[in-house]
Amino acid sequence: MPRRSAPLFPRPHRPLVLFLLGLVSFVSTSTGAEPKKQAATSEASFSDQIAPLLAKYCIQCHGNAKPKGGLNLAKLTDESSLAENQKVWQLVVENVESGDMPPEGKPKPTKEEVELLAGWVDARLEKLDCGKESDPGRVTLRRLNRSEYNNTIRDLFGIDFRPAEDFPSDDVGYGFDNIGDVLTLPPILMEQYLAAAESIVEQAIVADAESGGTPRTWEVEALETDAGGSPYEDWARALATTGEIAVSFPCPRGGEYVIRARAFGQQAGSELARMAFKVDGKVVETVEVGAEVDSPRVYEVKATLNAGTRRISVAFLNDFYDPKAEDPKRRDRNLIVDYLEIQGTALGANTPLPESHRKIIFETPTKATRDASVRTILERFASRAYRRPITPGEVARLVKFVDLAEQSGDSFERGIQLALEAVLVSPQFLFRVEIDPRVDSAKKAQFTRTHPINEFELASRLSYFLYSSIPDDELWQLATQGKLREGDNLEKQVRRMLRDPKAKALVENFADQWLQIRNLKTVSPDRKQFPSFDEPLRAAMLMETELFFEEVMREDRSVLDFLDADYTFLNERLAAHYGIKGIKGDQFRRVSLSEDSHRGGLLTQASILTVTSNPTRTSPVKRGRWILEQVLGTPPPPPPPDVPELKEDQATTLSGSLRQRMEQHRSDPNCASCHARMDPLGFAFENFDAIGAWREKDGSFPVDSSGLLPSGQSFQGPAGLKAILKTREKNFTRCLAEKMLTFAIGRGIEDPDECALDKIVEATGSDQSRFSRLVLEIVKSDPFQKRKNRGAGR
Repeated sequence: MPRRSAPLFPRPHRPLVLFLLGLVSFVSTSTGAEPKKQAATSEASFSDQIAPLLAKYCIQCHGNAKPKGGLNLAKLTDESSLAENQKVWQLVVENVESGDMPPEGKPKPTKEEVELLAGWVDARLEKLDCGKESDPGRVTLRRLNRSEYNNTIRDLFGIDFRPAEDFPSDDVGYGFDNIGDVLTLPPILMEQYLAAAESIVEQAIVADAESGGTPRTWEVEALETDAGGSPYEDWARALATTGEIAVSFPCPRGGEYVIRARAFGQQAGSELARMAFKVDGKVVETVEVGAEVDSPRVYEVKATLNAGTRRISVAFLNDFYDPKAEDPKRRDRNLIVDYLEIQGTALGANTPLPESHRKIIFETPTKATRDASVRTILERFASRAYRRPITPGEVARLVKFVDLAEQSGDSFERGIQLALEAVLVSPQFLFRVEIDPRVDSAKKAQFTRTHPINEFELASRLSYFLYSSIPDDELWQLATQGKLREGDNLEKQVRRMLRDPKAKALVENFADQWLQIRNLKTVSPDRKQFPSFDEPLRAAMLMETELFFEEVMREDRSVLDFLDADYTFLNERLAAHYGIKGIKGDQFRRVSLSEDSHRGGLLTQASILTVTSNPTRTSPVKRGRWILEQVLGTPPPPPPPDVPELKEDQATTLSGSLRQRMEQHRSDPNCASCHARMDPLGFAFENFDAIGAWREKDGSFPVDSSGLLPSGQSFQGPAGLKAILKTREKNFTRCLAEKMLTFAIGRGIEDPDECALDKIVEATGSDQSRFSRLVLEIVKSDPFQKRKNRGAGR
């Protein structure tokens, strides 16, 4: 099958190609026209037939001298140039097939000449790429992103704790935040990994139980904080007016704690300095600070704390200043704080240990079994954390932490905590590591360009694809037994995992980024123009789209439901926004849509309509671009330099509805070429305002939601455009496959991946375009299953 046959729209890395490439030819074949035959054209001679076509129609504008668009076709001098310039050849054929090139006013090739060129390129690309050993590429060593880190900690420890919320935001590449090439490791993140590791193990493991250990004390030098006050000499912080000094305390578990503050007062007036101890902003107790600079005192209170990050603070309550006081030293009352200290109380023998503690320390060591227990506990935990079997040398290094802790008088549990901290800051945990096989000199002759990743690496790829977390017990067991690829085990695992509640991660991390609805959290529609927009509506918009995607996934429906469907998910707030009656309450439920509801599929959901609008009005350009990029995989080229955007103040020179003003804006030749591809798509949704509510008028002007595509096809409103898009099943499926494969393997799609995508699209289409089939074919593909060896060329 020729590589270009799916999709007929251009790939994301071909920015000059038009939106509806090949649409007319597709419609003709779908209505019974005979498909193009390539037997004769594939045998065409480059020098006698192809080179003259380029010279006749292309080289005048795209030659060596100032090639237009930066595209120099004069370098395509012989057949061998196709291997080195595949993207350029595809660009040429797709532009010629669409009729976009040559431009108006220039001679156009005949239908026979177009078929000659297309057939020749198709045949050679097929032979060049899909006929040889596949190149699965190499994924850059990449760290866990924030979501993967949180989910991995959750599944390792069994605690509801999200330490990565305070990490820096992850960079995005190819539309996703799990791409190895952009996941850098800034120094501040390494510091936060260290702090997170300490907080995690303290919450998960009780180290001060009645087993010889002592209550744990956390001390925070006030001078080291930036949470209030000002430096006092070089050892404390001063509160010169009412205010407070606060620290964040990672409370490992709920219980009673002692909070201490070493402080003194600079006394003035008739009262002593007063200091309040607070937890999460609430006063626990107030004390009088009678100590002075030559004899600071430790003041303490007891407080019951809940597990999690708590804000512990001391506040100065009674500021005083009298510049006329007789004693200059008694004119200003201030509070000086040296340090804060929090101490946990010992856990009683009858107090049940948390589940996370029992999950990790799953056997109680005795003197006789202590060494074996330490190794067993650490080996099991570290193997799961590293997503592979741990080596004896790695176990030995971790055991030393337990030995050192006990030699220092700490408890066995405290030693386990220290060992686990070491695991959590290890590159083997923080990075998803895949190892090339070692090849000794005797086996170099058998060295191949690629190799299948091992079963632990495959289990990890699969779990981070669907769960954004480590392999669960069943997946891990199969990998340990070496049976993950055996028979239909892999397919069974994919289907099982898609039904698991943890597959919600695929919705939150893939769907939210593919559809760009993560941006919904930050959009700010103008409240004067859209007073009905509020936080409950924002949340409902996001929930509808996530539940809709999850329905397609869980019920294994056709991915074409994303384009159009007769159902959605609503609560009362969103139903009222849509004008749908009979829905009561905050709970979401599946709702069947009537034919006159104007809704159906992703394109008419308020979440997407809102993120593709401006704060004060709709944006046909943004909506059209979103369809090109996220639905069809055919992003438009960047705008030419120095071309102004359509601004609101242009109402003085441009008049009419938004559509009419944009059409006047498009009269500029510099704007027309790009807008001709985007605007018709966006105009289809002009009946939806900037927050996705249906409207009949744009101000005082009737909405015109009709459109004419570059292919010559016309439509009326969103239903008409969706009808056309649904005829492009392969194009949409390929776009979705590209996005999902990118997310699954953590790198951008490259030329060698095109053959794998062809297979994925064909197999998905042959199985009624079911969601599970798309996922299965991605998991079975060479880019997912294999890895190119280090140093292997193409």
